Amino acid sequence: MSLYTYKAVGPDGRSIAGRIDALNIVDLEMRLRRMELDLITGEPISNRRLFAAGGVPRREIIHFCFHLELLVRAGVPILEGLSDLRDSLEHPRFREVVASLIESIEGGQKLSQAMDEQPKVFNKVFVSLIRAGETTGRLPQVLQSLTESLKWEDELASQTKKLIMYPAFVGTVVLSATFFLMIYMVPQLKQFVKNMGQVLPLQTQVLFFVSDLLVSYWYVALLLPIVLVLGLKILLHHNPLARVRYDGIKLKLPLIGEILRKIILSRFANTFALLYASGIPILESIRTTQDVVGNLVVRQGLERVEQLIGEGQNVTAAFHSIGFFPPLVIRMLRVGESTGSLDAALINVSYFYNRDVRESVERAQQLIEPILTVVLGCLLGWIMLSVLGPVYDVISKIKT
Repeated sequence: MSLYTYKAVGPDGRSIAGRIDALNIVDLEMRLRRMELDLITGEPISNRRLFAAGGVPRREIIHFCFHLELLVRAGVPILEGLSDLRDSLEHPRFREVVASLIESIEGGQKLSQAMDEQPKVFNKVFVSLIRAGETTGRLPQVLQSLTESLKWEDELASQTKKLIMYPAFVGTVVLSATFFLMIYMVPQLKQFVKNMGQVLPLQTQVLFFVSDLLVSYWYVALLLPIVLVLGLKILLHHNPLARVRYDGIKLKLPLIGEILRKIILSRFANTFALLYASGIPILESIRTTQDVVGNLVVRQGLERVEQLIGEGQNVTAAFHSIGFFPPLVIRMLRVGESTGSLDAALINVSYFYNRDVRESVERAQQLIEPILTVVLGCLLGWIMLSVLGPVYDVISKIKT
């Protein structure tokens, strides 16, 4: 198939533009007609990466799951429900994805199989849960669980963004102000301080040395962070061992490492509980959660857990052996395994860590503000003392 850009007219006479897969222009016209659109123009695009990389906002998928759950619970057939949702969607990329789901289902596929063909939109956990819901006849309950899980992920992403945005903004302001002082202000004061004819203190010599470097090689100071970040990304992408060490270092960072560990545990417990409660076998549930933890160190631990359980160990012993999971998780797993309610125990763990992550992020935000204030004060104080210190010494000698 080729990717086509099209311009079409909807039932209400409104012009609509978008992109969609089609065999040829005739197939494009037929696909748009199924979407109740009349083709005006259509042209193929040779570069498919632009389309493949296009994502769908999480909130669009939340609304999709919520409304599809209501329709399915009301007894509306999947195809009719998807058609209604497609017509009500305003996001062009997601509208095309739902149209593709409808075509795949009309071709004889199940909903989970159709979603599996859209990995950029529906991840493995999503597809596995939908497949389990189809198999057990509990699709409405699965869609409800997915809605709640996606809402939690959206809230967690919002809190994490708040935690990052403030220090990033303040750090940018501090670096910009420091760069301006070093490039513009310090060189103007340098000659004046040197003309006073006295021995400069060490901190003043260091300040002038750094200022001279920045004046002479300002472009290096601007490009070096970009080069380092790009180099790190390339290294992590092509060297698995470096990625493992990097992920391990992130978990050991002060303040941030502990929050990251709790986020990983919360995401694992929430996903594992959803999968297991939906009727997916425990080994398959563990295998699927390996893709959502986002950390190679934890992923390797879960792979080891899967191996140990496959060799016959019980769940609690397997999780305890890797040493990553805290006593609370191990204790809840032991209780859940002994009582036969492992899914309920995991949901309790997920609830605890959800609340703990929220409180930890709030505490971190409260700590970051004074830390950044102290850093900014120390940096500006060093510059001012280094410049004004010799001036003050000269004035003191004149008075005496």
